[in-house]
Parts: sequence; C-alpha cells; structure tokens
Amino acid sequence: MEASASDAALADVAAGEPVRSLDPSIRTIWMIKMAGASTILFLPALFYDLTHLFSPNAWLPFGVLSGGVLVAATLYCLAWPRLRYQSWGFALRPEEIYMEHGVLKHVRTVVPLRRIQHVDVSQDLIEREFALGRLVVHTAGSRSSDVV
Repeated sequence: MEASASDAALADVAAGEPVRSLDPSIRTIWMIKMAGASTILFLPALFYDLTHLFSPNAWLPFGVLSGGVLVAATLYCLAWPRLRYQSWGFALRPEEIYMEHGVLKHVRTVVPLRRIQHVDVSQDLIEREFALGRLVVHTAGSRSSDVV
C-alpha cells in the first residue's frame, strides 16, 4: 500500500523542519479567559462558605471549599496556558499548512493548500487588546471542515 501525501508531510516535519510557535502573548489571553471561567466555579464555592459560616452542621469548615477551588483554579490558570503554548506549532509550506497541538492528546494536522475553501479571521475584545486574532481555515471534502 502506498504512503499518503499527509504521511510524507508528517515525516518531513518529524525530520526536523522548523515549526513556528504562536505569539507569546497568547498565553496571557488564555490566562485571562481561564480566570474568567474559573470565577464561575469559585463563586458557588464562596457562596456555600458564606451561607454556612455559622451553621453548626456545615459540611466543611469555613474557607476549605472556596480556598481549595481558588488554589486549584490559580494553578490551572498559571500552568495550563504554558503547557498549551509549548504544544502548539505550525509551518506554512508552499503546498500545505502543518499544525500540531495538544497537551494530553497530541494532534498533527496537514492541510493541502488546494483543499482550502475560505479563511475566517476574528477577534474578541481581549484578543483585540493584544493585537491578536483567531484564524479558521475551512477545507473541502470533510465532515468537520474547520482547522483552527
């Protein structure tokens, strides 16, 4: 059986072709967005602690639940963007786009340029503040045709 073009492309990159990383300020954006999401977990824990402050049959002593959530969320917001940044890479070649990403599950994607239908570029408020954006490449011939 013949090797596919994507297998050859993956072999080229694995052989040492330079892979570019994302802009370093993306880590700050990810931290800000994760902090916002972590607040959604922290507020109910804080509400529980405050409503059971003087309760004699409280499930946990005051501050244990909200403090634990706060510590876990802080570690997550500081460590995960760094790991995620280290796992992201891309290469734009004359014939294709190569991307790799994933901390727990490493994914490599090769998109031939001739398969690209159109490209979307967007920015939310935080990304605009850092002069960054999101690029979505739509490809032909697949059920899930978005490459981010």
